[in-house]
Parts: sequence; C-alpha cells; structure tokens
Amino acid sequence: MSSRTLLFLEDDKDLQSLVGTFLREKGYRVEPARSAAEAQAVLARVPVDAAIVDGLLPGMTGADFIRELRKTQPKLPILFASAFWKDLKSHELLTRQLGVVRIIHKPYKPEELLVWVNQLFPAPALPPPPPPEALEEAEEVDVEVDDLAASLAALNAEYGARLKEKVAALEALLVRGRGGDAAALEEAYTVVHKLHGTAGSYGFAEVSIRAGQLEAVLLPARAGAPVDVAALDASFRTLAAAASVPVKPAAAPPQSSEGVLLVVDEDAKLLAEAERMGRQVGVGVVTARTADAACEVARRQWVDGVLVHLDLGGPLGGLAVAHALRAEESLPVLPLAVTGARDVLEERVAAAHAGASLFLPRPFTARDFSAAAERMVAARRPERARVMVVDDDPDAIAALTQALASDQIEVVGLNDAHGLMEALAQHRPDLLLLDVQMPGPSGFDLCRILRSTPEWQELPVLLITAHLGLEFRLAAFQAGADDYLSKPVLREELRARVQARLERTRLSRERAERDGLTGLLLRRPFLDGLRARLAESRRQGKPLALCFLDVDHFKRVNDRYGHLAGDRVLMWLGRLLGARFRREDVRGRWGGEEFVVGLLGESAGSASEILARTAAELSDMTFDGDTGEPFHVTFSAGIAVSPGDGDTVESLLRTADARLLRAKENGRNRIEA
Repeated sequence: MSSRTLLFLEDDKDLQSLVGTFLREKGYRVEPARSAAEAQAVLARVPVDAAIVDGLLPGMTGADFIRELRKTQPKLPILFASAFWKDLKSHELLTRQLGVVRIIHKPYKPEELLVWVNQLFPAPALPPPPPPEALEEAEEVDVEVDDLAASLAALNAEYGARLKEKVAALEALLVRGRGGDAAALEEAYTVVHKLHGTAGSYGFAEVSIRAGQLEAVLLPARAGAPVDVAALDASFRTLAAAASVPVKPAAAPPQSSEGVLLVVDEDAKLLAEAERMGRQVGVGVVTARTADAACEVARRQWVDGVLVHLDLGGPLGGLAVAHALRAEESLPVLPLAVTGARDVLEERVAAAHAGASLFLPRPFTARDFSAAAERMVAARRPERARVMVVDDDPDAIAALTQALASDQIEVVGLNDAHGLMEALAQHRPDLLLLDVQMPGPSGFDLCRILRSTPEWQELPVLLITAHLGLEFRLAAFQAGADDYLSKPVLREELRARVQARLERTRLSRERAERDGLTGLLLRRPFLDGLRARLAESRRQGKPLALCFLDVDHFKRVNDRYGHLAGDRVLMWLGRLLGARFRREDVRGRWGGEEFVVGLLGESAGSASEILARTAAELSDMTFDGDTGEPFHVTFSAGIAVSPGDGDTVESLLRTADARLLRAKENGRNRIEA
C-alpha cells in the first residue's frame, strides 16, 4: 500500500467523491479541494507528493493555478485533467512551461487515473522471500491462481535468470567497445536498448531505468563522439546491481459468465416489465429496490450489467448505487446504464462520472431495453479479440503476450517486420502493436503502409517507443497511429489502452457488421470471416463445414401468428447460434429466415450432429403469437465440407444451398450433408 498524499483539485463533487474513494482504496491519502483557495489551504496544512488539477476551476483555469503553484513548488508532479486542452499549443504550454507530467482527457475512469498516478512514484522495493515455515502456513490459505498467472510468474522467473547472462555479455561488449571496437559498441547499444524497453514489462523496473541511463551514455558514441569511460562504467555498475530484483506475479482475473442484467428501481411495475422484456430478448433479469439490495445481489451472483433509476430514493440517488457497486472488489468495470425522466445535461454528466455508459429515457421502450441489455452483456463478455505484436526482440514479444493474453485476448507475435502483410492476411488481428525502432522498415513506415491499404485502413495501431519527444508524437500521428506507449511498457497501462481501443472497435463493428435483430454477422462480414477460416483450414489441413439453415414455413408463421412473433423466432434462433457454438466459428444471417454457419475442423458427420442439437433445442421452444397463441418451429439445413465439396467460398455456398433445397424437398425439419 502507498503512503503518498495527493492533492485532488476538482470542483465536481460527484467526480471528486468517486475518484477519491477509489484512490483511497488503492492506498493513497487524498486531500480534496474544490477551488484554488481550498487547494492553497491544503498545501499550507499538509505536504503533498503530487497533485491532480482540473482544467476549469471556479474563478480561474487550472493552468493559472499551476502557474502560481510553480512559484513555491517547482518540482511537484502534476496531472492535469480536462476535456478541452487538446491542441498542440496548449499541450506545449502545460508540459514544457508549466511542467505538467501528463494531460488526462475527460471523461476518464478511476482505473485510468490510477495508472497515471502510480507512474508518478517509483515502485517500492519488494520484500525478501518468506522463510519455509511461512510458506507452509500460506499453503493453508484458500487462494486460486489460474494458469495464466502461473505462466506469467514462470516467464518472469526465467527472464530474471537470464538477466545475469545478458549483463555478462553486455560487459564483454563494453570492454571491447572501450578498446575501440565500434561494432561491439553498436551491439552493446542494441542490448541496452532492448533491456530498457523490455525489462520493465517483466517487472524489473529498476533494470529498465538503469538501462535507459546507460543507453543515454552510449548514444553520443554511436555518432562518433569519444566514449565517456567514467560515465559508462558508473552506469553499467548501477545496471548490474539492479539486475536481480524479484518479480511479483499478477493476480488472477475474475471468472466470467453471461446473460444477466440487474435492474434497480423502486417501481414494482417497472421491475415486472423489465423481467418480461428480459424474457423476450433472452436476457435473465434480477431486480433490487435499494442500493444495499443491489450490492447483495451483485455479491451473490454474476451480473453482466446494471440498469438503475437515476433518482432512486431521491434526486440523483441512483448514483449512490453506482458508486456502491463500483466499490465492490470484483465489480470496478461493471457496465452501467441509468434511466431517468429528465433529459438534463448536468444529470447525464453526473451519471457519466459515476461510470454510466448508457442513458435511457423514462419510461423506456422494449427496443431501448433490448439495445441496452445487448450492449452491456456484450461488453461484459466480449468475443475473443486478436492482438498482433510486431517487434524484433523476442523477449519484448513474450512480455507483451503475457501481459495481454487472456480469455478475451489472443496474442500473436511477429519478429520480422518484412512479413507483416502476410501475417495480417493469415491472422486478421483486431489491433496491432508496433515497435518503432526495428531493422528494416520502422514502425512509422509500416503504419503508413497500412493506412494506404484499404483492407487495413481502420485497423487500430499502437506504437511502442522509448522516445516521447514532441517530434516523435507528431510523426506518430502523421503516420496514422492511433496511440503510443512508452518503454518500459507498464502492464496496467498497456491493458487499459488496448482494452479501450478494442472496445471502441467492437462497438463500431457491432453497428456496421451485426444484424440488429439476431446479433449475428451480416452477409459481407460473414463472408470475410468465412474466407479467413477457409484459409486457416488449408494451412492446418483441416476440413471446414459450411451450413445453410432456413426456418421451415416461416411465411406461414408471419401470416398466422404475426410479424412480431416471426421476429421473435429469428431473434431466438440467432441467440442459439450465437451461444451454442465456439468463438472461432462464424455465424451470420444470410437474409430473411436464412442463416449460415462456418465450422472449422468439422466433418459432415460432426457438423450434422452439432446442428441436430441446435434443431432439437429450437423445436422444444414454445413461442407466443401476437395474440398469445402458442406455436413451435423447426429448421432445415444443408451442409458442404471443404475440400471434398469445393475449395472456395463460392463453391461451398452453392453446394450447401443445393443440399438445403433437397432437405426442403424431402419433407423439411431435416439436415442434408
């Protein structure tokens, strides 16, 4: 736990309360102030280690306050938070003239702010390993550690064991370099540069810092300047001394589930209506009427999101529910929506500061509720994203992989930038991490190539570099990068930035690529995904089964039971296809009542068995017509399998469609393969 004291100058009381509570839970002492006068009083009373200053204060700007503060505290670390100071001139004023460490753009989450606060202070020294008897006692504690955390710990230990070898090899290179061997000096610089960028990602922050200092000493020598032998020796000694710091393994991630929404409201009729809407859209709804009851439900069972009445128990009382839920240890990123009768900007801002990502007018419609439920459930249990890391240093790739890899993120590495386009076609990532300084094309060059290639113009790109000067930042954005990370890469910052980019990409794709009724892919993105799976099946020598499905007598369903009832059939079939298959399978709505599924690695027999289970589940469901009359539905399907039925998407589609037609001709409610 930290004993650092923070001045938090923010005139918004709700944001101050939320962030202050969060930072205190993380071990910081927070001294709040809502005006410049209050801040000056705090500074006169308490020594602080850093300050968080809002950009717009009562009676003055945050920049003016910092300008005055610098007269008495020129070295105090300051984070500047604002929604407005985003232009280059303002950035130069704040960072260069006023010494602001970082500008944080609003709205921000407390977790994001914590990343920047933690960066202000060096990590404390880790304690020595406990004695054997303490380890024996610890075995009695019921703690679960997942495979990822164990793998990360093993990798960190392995990297630490190899540090001695790296330092010994570096020492030999420096000895040769001092003797006039320019090639050895260049190789030493390469080793130090990689240590600077990678060691911190493994938890060896001190090693990374010392390597950076040694890199600065070596840099002039690369340009032909004489080697400063004294500085070189001193920097190397500090690096060697720091090379055996132990590493603490990361905590295990929480277990996930799916499909449950918590609705918090005092109105019993609204709660009953929410439960009814939940049944219609295939989302379980649990209810609560108070903040305490809501927290109890969230502790007792998994929930994917919360819909809370903004004025629960009084004006803006719902924000207390939001704060209470977010304060729960396992729920800091729980998706949150609020519903209110007044569409007032100030209330929306307050809700956003409390962590709400959606606002529903009151009373809300079934469509509003469905959209909110879909978005929160999707955010809580996203499909697995794929991140590609391009770096010539295998250690850096391994470190970034271990930092990011999870049930939600798959990481693939590439250590040769020349093979980027082929790797993109093979893996089709959702985000790209590029090292700037590599042999051959630089990260800037690769970024420009991607932005000139229509297929990859929208791919999020994050650059990784040890240089963060103004010239670099300009070059990064001019090349088309979306963001950048500084070396050494902090695991928390890396995850936060990658997750934010992936979430925005997911939302954008949801709007552009998903069918609004079924939640499945539309035809074009389905075909893109199917082509990628077909290419993967060729590389791996596996079959790929393409399935065409059609709801039997669907026109009769619409005519007899109503079009809304028909929509419910399509929605539920879409949900079955979305929930009963693997993440790597592609599922889409072809049009009308027709659906398509691509199953990698499945034969005609196994694909038929998989579809038969889904068909049985659908036929067992009872649907209600628009007038309440119950009915049941079935589907027919045709299956084609590569390579036997064709080796192109077009040939597989033709064969599967022909077999679907045969299934209909043979009596429907059957699967032809």
